[in-house]
Amino acid sequence: MLDFTDGLILYHGSYCEVKKPLLERCARRKDFGQGFYLTTSKDQAIRFLKTSIAKAFANGSIKENQDYGYLSIFQLRPSPELSTYAFDDANVEWLHCVAAHRKRLLFLDVEDAMAKYDIIAGKIADDATNATLAAYLVGAFGIAGSKEADDFCIKQLLPNKLKDQYCFKTTAALDCLHFVESEKIWLKK
Repeated sequence: MLDFTDGLILYHGSYCEVKKPLLERCARRKDFGQGFYLTTSKDQAIRFLKTSIAKAFANGSIKENQDYGYLSIFQLRPSPELSTYAFDDANVEWLHCVAAHRKRLLFLDVEDAMAKYDIIAGKIADDATNATLAAYLVGAFGIAGSKEADDFCIKQLLPNKLKDQYCFKTTAALDCLHFVESEKIWLKK
């Protein structure tokens, strides 16, 4: 069960230390939209920092020989004014939300409905599930949104094995994150 408990520890893996996240630096077409993403899984965050390093090298933000990243650790201090939403399972509702945010003009009603939330939490569509989601988005399982395509895609995702992610979508949400510390993580060669 995903929650927004006061004191919840969340992790973010990146090519650089992140003490104060900035929304304008966050990618737009991610699972729950533009926002700062964290997880309760330290291992998941460490795996993501490898992806972050590769992207930073590709766009010229870092030098090729950087063989380390950072695990930034935050504590959640939620405000009662925040609007939050949690997908407890990787179900059709979750699938349509992820699809809506990854592909423009697909499930616009879902994207509009999710826009009112400051924080959205749910299962993460990680590297192991990206191929399945990409196939769903291009119609390989049938028309996205049809019962057949939705059911087939959900079965392929193995929802019980997916880790969680928390997307902080607004400045008010980011203000509820308190930086604890960071750890330098060396990549194994």
